[in-house]
Amino acid sequence: MYAYNERGQQYHVELSKGDVGRYVILPGDPGRVEVIAAFLDHPVKVASHREYVTYTGTLDGTKVSVTSTGIGGPSTAIAAEELIAVGADTFIRIGTAGMIQDYFDLNDCIIATGAVRDEGTTRQYIPLAYPAVAHYQVVTALQYAAEKCGKVSHTGIVQSKDAFYGEAEPESMPNEDMLRSQWQAWKRGQVLASEMEAAALFIVSSIRKVRAGCILNNRGDMKETIAVAVEAMRYLIVADRKS
Repeated sequence: MYAYNERGQQYHVELSKGDVGRYVILPGDPGRVEVIAAFLDHPVKVASHREYVTYTGTLDGTKVSVTSTGIGGPSTAIAAEELIAVGADTFIRIGTAGMIQDYFDLNDCIIATGAVRDEGTTRQYIPLAYPAVAHYQVVTALQYAAEKCGKVSHTGIVQSKDAFYGEAEPESMPNEDMLRSQWQAWKRGQVLASEMEAAALFIVSSIRKVRAGCILNNRGDMKETIAVAVEAMRYLIVADRKS
């Protein structure tokens, strides 16, 4: 089912079983991986290929990894598929987003319960009537962690798109009228923010029977948001031990 390189590793992420833990934090930006890994105990760089950089360390003695997904649904779906193939089963995406609602402080964070599938990758997995939803246990963990860390959070639906500049510069697009109309529909429908990876992660995770969640911020302190994601992983590790 999966593609392998000449060393028997997953073709794109260049990982084998044992390289990562069950629990993986997924930033988009490869440059953010080392920053997140510093929140773990004894982090070690285990792979770097294309947009996929992976560090593995521990939290409270449990192996936890950080892997970058790159930008957008295609590369995120590949990362999720190949990480699942080597044993990962719990994901938290952490990233940035453009706020659709106008009542947020710039330092607030968004915890996604689901994603508008306004992208192309997941249409090649399953029809659009199938929802892109986060796993309830990961959502609960993120809500708990945000409160524990004193971070103001908003929980709800986000939009996942493919074209960054369709949002940033709609006036430059032949589809300007449609883009502006859709943006108003998302806003009136209480969609909280716009990003590019959550739908792909949620769809792959649901189909493959693993858990995924997503926490986002706009232009706030990313280290504070990272701390929430790490605390949420710790919460899930403890809960899994008890169960």
